[in-house]
Amino acid sequence: MVSIAPSMLGADFGKMREAAELVAPYSSHLHMDVMDGHFVPNLTMGVDLVKALKGIAPLDVHLMVTDPLNFIDDFHEAGAEIISVHVEANNPREALERINEKNIKSGIAFNPSTSKDEIIPLLDFADMILIMSVEPGYCGQSFHENAIERVKFFKDNYPGKLIEVDGGVSTVNSAILNQNGADILVAGSAIFKSINPIETIKLMKQS
Repeated sequence: MVSIAPSMLGADFGKMREAAELVAPYSSHLHMDVMDGHFVPNLTMGVDLVKALKGIAPLDVHLMVTDPLNFIDDFHEAGAEIISVHVEANNPREALERINEKNIKSGIAFNPSTSKDEIIPLLDFADMILIMSVEPGYCGQSFHENAIERVKFFKDNYPGKLIEVDGGVSTVNSAILNQNGADILVAGSAIFKSINPIETIKLMKQS
């Protein structure tokens, strides 16, 4: 069964802890989207917000930042159990090696517009492949269909790697992502904007 990691970017920031506690019992991780206002135009959560959710559920920190090496130590100390960096960022190999030194899971992420070949040289240094199914920056975007083929390619060719999909994930596409080999689905708007967030998570897990 596929795991669900609710993207806390889709939650009400004024009720962040309440939202995290609501979904945590049904989730493998809480997905924390960290944006620096440079790598992507948006500016989101920092170390203190991530630290405030430590202990509610395992924290999956997705660094959408230009210089991930500047952030890894602080987010590890804040409680991250997975940290992912982008191949499009500066020094991705060095960043993955730094994460691995922390004895937590490392992830390599790449955008829909980036060739999947770009991450292959880095897979020896990563535990997880984070397939972006939207261009990063904002919650609520439409799903890029090329993510489905990418999930299947990496599951077939790198079966030892965790496959995470982030962006536009919902009950509409969770089944086909699951069938093609996704291990973790990240969903923000689909969960937190739904009438019943818990039922939405259950539906995606069972698809």
